[in-house]
Amino acid sequence: MAKITNVAVQMDHVAGINIAGDSTFAMSLEAQARGYRLFHYTPDRLSFRDGKLFASVEPMLLRDVKGDHVELGAPERVDLATMDVVLLRQDPPFDMAYITSTHLLERIHPKTLVVNDPAWVRNSPEKIFVTEFSDMMPKTLITKDPAEIRRFRDEMGDIILKPLYGNGGAGVFHSTRDDRNLSSLLEMFGQLFREPFIAQQYLPDVRKGDKRIILVDGEFAGAINRVPAEHDSRSNMHVGGRAEATELTSREQEICARIGPALRERGFLLVGIDVIGDYMTEINVTSPTGIREVKKFGGADISSLLWDAIERKRG
Repeated sequence: MAKITNVAVQMDHVAGINIAGDSTFAMSLEAQARGYRLFHYTPDRLSFRDGKLFASVEPMLLRDVKGDHVELGAPERVDLATMDVVLLRQDPPFDMAYITSTHLLERIHPKTLVVNDPAWVRNSPEKIFVTEFSDMMPKTLITKDPAEIRRFRDEMGDIILKPLYGNGGAGVFHSTRDDRNLSSLLEMFGQLFREPFIAQQYLPDVRKGDKRIILVDGEFAGAINRVPAEHDSRSNMHVGGRAEATELTSREQEICARIGPALRERGFLLVGIDVIGDYMTEINVTSPTGIREVKKFGGADISSLLWDAIERKRG
């Protein structure tokens, strides 16, 4: 098996993360515990020249101590092809800057293993990839045509409207059948986003929770239920959602079994799916979260499972 020595982490700056719930931090801590040398860089530090991909990286030492969680060494310019693994972990928005970084990382993958596979990350936006499994989704519309969205709401009653390439619950709106603000909302979306929007049938089961299910190399690894605050339709924990322990239902087991082969085929070693009631709403492949919450509530050590999978892949 190919030995892993050097691991580079492409992420939003490590100094600004909340370590209590940050999955990248958990993954990096496990890599450090296995004796790998860690290097940190932000995506704006990438440079491509004469067929080689360089980055200005900083050696990184982590501590699971709030307020004193990282120590960075002096920056050094390295050829990323000399790394054994690169973790592609910066948060969306999934914009042209993000897409460009996947094109650049594709130049070194798979000799340097990029997790997740950058070409498939680029080709699998989370709110579009999920449409390959439309029978497991709520009724969904992707469009920028206001007339289509009004028609969809007339048919569905309550809908959720959100940006197609957003993340973290930003810009998510619950519009009821008698909501008189829809036209203003669509005007605002039209000014903010060049891309189409996504509208989905509102699922009342969201009040019971929006379940984050994590898969490693296409296999179920852990889950956490996220219950929205009383006056919010969003369950994201950074906007007030409450995490709680959970187990998979038979329907959720069916969903995992169904999508697993597609995830393995695309080289997705870490994926987080969102499930409300009996329906999957997203497949998160860019920088899925939930690892620390799963372990906190007595679930598996997903970071360890992930690095086991990375080591097998390197082999």
